[in-house]
Amino acid sequence: MSMRKRGPVNGHSNGRLNGSTTKTTRIEDPKTDYSRWRLRDDRGIQTWHYLQTEEEMEAWPQSIADRHFMGLDTGLPALPRANNPMQAAENGLEFYSKLQLEPGNWACEYGGPMFLLPGFVITLHVTGMPLALPEQTEIIRYIFNMQNLGEKNGGDGGWGLHIEGDSSVFGTAMNYTTLRLLGVSPEDPRMRKARGCLYDLGGALNGPHWAKFWLSLLGVMEWEVVNPVPPEFWLLPDWVPISPWRWWIHMRQVFLPMGFVWSKRWVYPKADTDPIVRQLRQELFTHPHEEIAWARYRNAISPIDNYNPKSWLLDLINYILVLVWVPYLRFGWLVKRAEAFVWKLIQIEDANSDHADLAPVNSPMNLLACYIQEGPEAHSVKRHRERLQEYLWLTKDGMLCCGTNGVQNWDTSFTIQAVYEIGLAEKPEHRQMLLKALEFLEDQQILEHAVGYEGSSAYSDPPTAKTSAECGWRHPRRGAWGFSNRAQGYTVSDCTSEGIKATLMLQTLRDPNNASKNLFPQVIPEQRIKWAADILLTMQNANGACSSYEATRGSEHLELLNAAEVFGRIMVEYDYPECTTACVTALERFTQVYPDYRTADIHSFITRAIAWIRTNQRADGSWYGSWGICFTYAGFFALESLATQGETYANSERVRRACQFFLDRQNEDGGWGESYKSCETGKWCQHPDGSQVVNTAWAAIAMMKGEYPHKEPLERAVKLLMHRQQPNGEWLQEGIEGVFNKSCMISYPNYKFIFPIQALGMYARRFGDASRL
Repeated sequence: MSMRKRGPVNGHSNGRLNGSTTKTTRIEDPKTDYSRWRLRDDRGIQTWHYLQTEEEMEAWPQSIADRHFMGLDTGLPALPRANNPMQAAENGLEFYSKLQLEPGNWACEYGGPMFLLPGFVITLHVTGMPLALPEQTEIIRYIFNMQNLGEKNGGDGGWGLHIEGDSSVFGTAMNYTTLRLLGVSPEDPRMRKARGCLYDLGGALNGPHWAKFWLSLLGVMEWEVVNPVPPEFWLLPDWVPISPWRWWIHMRQVFLPMGFVWSKRWVYPKADTDPIVRQLRQELFTHPHEEIAWARYRNAISPIDNYNPKSWLLDLINYILVLVWVPYLRFGWLVKRAEAFVWKLIQIEDANSDHADLAPVNSPMNLLACYIQEGPEAHSVKRHRERLQEYLWLTKDGMLCCGTNGVQNWDTSFTIQAVYEIGLAEKPEHRQMLLKALEFLEDQQILEHAVGYEGSSAYSDPPTAKTSAECGWRHPRRGAWGFSNRAQGYTVSDCTSEGIKATLMLQTLRDPNNASKNLFPQVIPEQRIKWAADILLTMQNANGACSSYEATRGSEHLELLNAAEVFGRIMVEYDYPECTTACVTALERFTQVYPDYRTADIHSFITRAIAWIRTNQRADGSWYGSWGICFTYAGFFALESLATQGETYANSERVRRACQFFLDRQNEDGGWGESYKSCETGKWCQHPDGSQVVNTAWAAIAMMKGEYPHKEPLERAVKLLMHRQQPNGEWLQEGIEGVFNKSCMISYPNYKFIFPIQALGMYARRFGDASRL
C-alpha cells in the first residue's frame, strides 16, 4: 500500500505539510438575517423558524428571548446599581424573568458535543431529506466557529469531542464530513488545515467505533472496518448478566438501531455516484481508498480518541464474532428473528416518544431504521423528520445540535426553587412568572404509562423497578418529569425530584398577609404528586444510592464491553451524589406535606440514601460530580442533602471537611474556577481562565447549606458575583458547565443566572443586607 503525500487533494494543492505550520486567515462565512429567526415553543416543544416575508415578520415579532439566544442586543435597559447582594439578586431575576417563554418555561442551548450534528446531517443526506438552506448556512457557520484555530487548543484546525476539547479523529473527521455534505469546498483554507490535522492523527481510519459506523453507511468506508454489532444480543434471556436490557439507557438505545443497520449492512444507495462521497473517499485517508484493507483497521484508533481503551475481553469477543460467529454460526433464521425483535423494540421507543426518541444519537439512527424497514414515504420516517427539528438550536455562533430536545423541565424547576429559597416568591411582581412556571410543570408531568407496561408482567401499582420486554424494558414513568418535556417521555430521577420540590414549594407557600391562605393554587393535585413520589421510590439501588433514568441493572464489570472508546462509565447506570441528593431532598419535602403516605418506605429510602452519600465522600472532603463540573457541582448537592438531616459545620466533621475542601481552592478574587479536566481526571483542575460565576455560586451555596459560620470567604464570593454582573442584570457566558460520561462536556447557559441569583439571595438572608459590599 502506498502512503499518500500531503499534497494534491482531488487534483488541487493541499497547501500545507502538517497540522501545525500554516496560519489560517479569518474568513467570514455567509450568515442568515438574524432578524428573521423566531423560536416557537408549543407546550415545551421548541423549534426555530426562518421567516421569509415582511408580513410574516410583522405578524410574529421577535421576542427578547429570541434576541438573547442569538446573541443580539435584547434592548433591556440598565438597572439601578445594586448596592447589596439582595438588590443584585433582584436585578438578576429582573433580567432572567424576561427570558421566560410563553408556556412558562425557560429555554437555552444545550450544546457542546461535536459528534451530534454529523449523525444528524449524514442521516438526512442518505435519506434525501435535506435541511433548509438557512439551517445549512448556520450549521456551517457554527462548525467553523468551533474549529480549533488561532489560539484555541493549539490552532491545529481540527475539532474535538466537545467545543472546548483538543482535536480528535472523531471530531475532525465527522465535522469535516458534515461540512462537505453541506457544500463546503475542500479548498477552503480551513478545510485544508482540518485535513492536515486529520492526517497528523492518522486519518479517519483511526476514528472510534461510532465514526466508522456513520462513515460506513455513508459509503465512505466499508462495513468490514466496523466491529460487529449483532442484534442477536437482544435475544439473550433476561437472566444473562450481559443482556442489553441491563445496560445504561443511552447505550442500549444507540446499540438498538445501530445493530439493526449493521445487520442489514445498509449503505447509501447513491454512494458510488454521489460526487461528495466519492471525494470524501480520497480526502479522509492517508492511503488511497482503493488500497485500504478495511478489516485490518477495525481496532485502529488514535490515542487522543482512545479515552476508554477496549478491554481484552471485548477484543476477544470481537475476534470470535468476526472469525467464528458471523461466517459460520450466524444462520439466516436467527438473523431474521433478531432483526424482527430489534425492529419491535425500535417501534416501542418511537411510540413512547412520538418519534422524538431519547436523544439526537439514537433519533437519527431510528429514522434510518424506519427508512430501511418501511420506506421513505412511511409515517414513521416523516414523523421522525419533523421531530428532529427540536434538536436544533440557534446561537450567535450558528446552529448547533442539542444533547436532548431541550432543558425545559430542569431549568424551570431550578428557577422556581432559586426564587423561593431567597424569599422573592412572596413578592407580587413575581407571582405571574412563578404561576406560569408552575403551570408549565403541571403540563409536562408524564401521566401515561409506557407502551406495553400495563399489560406486562412488570406492572404494579404503586410501581417497582421491575421491567420486561413487553414494554421495551422501560422504567415506570407515570407521575415522573423528564429532563426536557412530556413528549420525550423518559423518567429521570433528579428531574422528577426537582419537579416535586418546585411544585410543593409554591403550592404550600403561605400568603404573608393571610397565613390561612396559600399564595398559589394547587395546580398539580395531590394524587399526581404522590405518583411522582412513587416513581422516586423505584429509583434506589441496592446500596442506597440513586442513578439517573432507572435503578442500576447490571454490574460495573459490563464496562469491559464498552465499545464506544471515547466515553467512560457508559455501560450501566452508576451511583450519583447529585441524583441521590435530589431524591432525598424531594422526599424530605414530600413527607412534610404528606406525612402519612408510604411513611416507612420513604424513611427507609432516605436513611439508606444518606448513608451512601456519607460513604461516597472522599477523604479530602469532596464528592465527584458526573453531570456538572465537577467537585463544586457534587458538593453543592451533597451538602444540601446532609442539611436535611441536621448536619452542619457546627456538628458534622464531614461538613467541615467539605467546607475546607472549598476553602482550600478559593481564588484570591473570592471565586472558584474548576476546569472540565476535573471530570476527565477525577482530580481538581483549576480553570485556566480563573474564577467562574457558576462554580462560585455552587461553592457558596454549598457552604451556606452547610451553615459555614464565617462570613469573610462568602462575602468575597458574593463580591465577585456582583462585580461580574452586567448593568442590565445579566451575567455573561463563561466556561462550559456540564458533563456526561466523564469525557464530554455540555452547556447549561441558564446556570449563570439561576445559581448566582440564589447565592446572592441566600447570603443576604443569612448575613443581612444592610451594608454595601
